[in-house]
Amino acid sequence: MDWFSDPGAWAGRLLFTRGLALVYLLAFVAALRQAPALIGTAGLTPVPRFLRATSWRTAPSLFRLRFSDRLLRGVCWTGIVLSAAALAGLADRLPIAGWMALWAVLWALYLSIVNVGQIWYGFGWESLLLEAGFLAVFLGPAHVAPPTLGIWLLRWLLFRLEFGAGLIKMRGDRCWRDLTCLAYHHETQPMPNPLSWWFHRLSLRLHQVETLANHGTQLVVVWGLLLPQPFCGIAAAVMVVTQGYLLISGNFAWLNALTLVLGLSLLDGRWLPFDRPAELSSPTWFTVLGIVVAAGVAVLSIGPVRNLLSPQQQMNTSFDPFRLVNSYGAFGSVTKVRRELVVEATDSLDPDAVWREYEFRGKPGDVHRRPPQWAPYHLRLDWLMWFVALSPVYGRAWLMPFLGRLLAADPATLRLLRSAPFSSARPAAVRVLVYRYRFTTRAERRATGAFWHRTYERELVAPLTADDVAQRVR
Repeated sequence: MDWFSDPGAWAGRLLFTRGLALVYLLAFVAALRQAPALIGTAGLTPVPRFLRATSWRTAPSLFRLRFSDRLLRGVCWTGIVLSAAALAGLADRLPIAGWMALWAVLWALYLSIVNVGQIWYGFGWESLLLEAGFLAVFLGPAHVAPPTLGIWLLRWLLFRLEFGAGLIKMRGDRCWRDLTCLAYHHETQPMPNPLSWWFHRLSLRLHQVETLANHGTQLVVVWGLLLPQPFCGIAAAVMVVTQGYLLISGNFAWLNALTLVLGLSLLDGRWLPFDRPAELSSPTWFTVLGIVVAAGVAVLSIGPVRNLLSPQQQMNTSFDPFRLVNSYGAFGSVTKVRRELVVEATDSLDPDAVWREYEFRGKPGDVHRRPPQWAPYHLRLDWLMWFVALSPVYGRAWLMPFLGRLLAADPATLRLLRSAPFSSARPAAVRVLVYRYRFTTRAERRATGAFWHRTYERELVAPLTADDVAQRVR
C-alpha cells in the first residue's frame, strides 16, 4: 500500500461493489413494486403535491423536471438494469469514466426517488445506500488500483455507522445499560423473522451476552477500523459476524446486509480467495479526483461528528440534501410491549355484520402464521403500520387515504397486501383495531401451533364508509 493506491484492497473492493449492486437491485425492485401505490400520482402521498410544497434546494430530484407514474417506473427499470449489469461484473469491464458514469447514474436515480419518497423513504438505510453508492463512484473498476483514500472513506462510513449506533444506545434506554434490552427486542422489533420467536425464548443470561457483544462491537472493536491491516480486517470481520447474527434474527430491510458488505470491503486481501491482476495502476486525474472527494467528505463530516459528540445525538439524520455524509443509529429506546394494528372490513352495514381481516405481507396478523423472512427486501407499508401502532401521528398523512383505497378496492393498494377479505370486491366499511401481541410460550406453541398470542385493546379508527373517508380527506 502507498499513499494513493492499495492493491491489497482489490478483493474487498470487488465484494463491496458486487454486494452494493445487489442492494441497489433490491431497492429499485422494491420501488417498482411499491412506489406507484405509495407516492405515485394517485398514491397515498402523491409526489406532485410534495413537489409543490418543497424546493430543489431542500429535496433535489430529477422528478422536479417532470413527474409521472410512467417516468417513475422508467427510473426504476433503468436502476434495475444498471444494478444488474454491475452485479454481473459488466461495470468492471468499462473504462474508468464508464464505471463512474454507471455508478453516478444509479446514485442520482435512487436519490431522486428517496428525496420525493417522503415518510415512506425516511429510514436510515436509504441514506446509507446513497452514501455508500456515492463512494462507489470513485473506487474504480477491477483493472484499476484501489484508491487508498477511497478505501479509507469506506472505513469512515462503517465507523460512523457502528459507533453512532453504539452511542445512541448508551445514551438512550436504560435497558441497554442494564443489559436487558434484548429480552424485549426480538419480540417487539418492527418486523420479526422466522427465527425471532426462538431468539426471544433464549434465557436472560444469553440476552445479556447478546447485549454485551453488541456494545463490545459498536463501542470498542469499532476503533480497530482506524488501525492498519490486519487489525482493521479483524475488526471488520467481527462486524461481519455480528451483522450476520442480526440478519438471521430480524427483518431490517438492507441495513444489516449493506453493513455486512461494508465490513467485507475492509477484510485483509490476504484472507480472501481472489487472485488480483499482477499490475494495477491509476491515472493521475483519477487519483487527484479521489483526493478532492476525500477532502469534500472531510468537510461534510463536521456536522455528523458534532452530532456523534452531542448529548442530544440524533439518529439517521442527513446534513446535506444529497445525503453524502450522514449520521446513523437505531433503537435508542426499545419498545417493551408490542401493539399491532389490525385492519378489518365488512360487506354489510348491519349491526351483526361479520368483520374480516386484511393480511399484510410481513407484519404480524394471523397468530398461526410464522413471521416471514423479507430482509433485505423492504416492505414500506408494513413498517409504517408498526410506527402508527406506536403513535397515530405517524399515519396522519396517509392512513385515511389508505383506508379510502381499501374501500375502493384499489388494485395497486391491494397488491401491497398479502390478502384482502373480499378479494377485488369493494367492502361496505373498514375499521382499525389495536391488539397487544406477544410471542407464545413454548407450552402454548406446542398446544396451539401459534407463534403469537393477542389481546384486543381498543378501536383506533371506528367503522368508516367510502363517504366518511371522502369527507375526512378533503
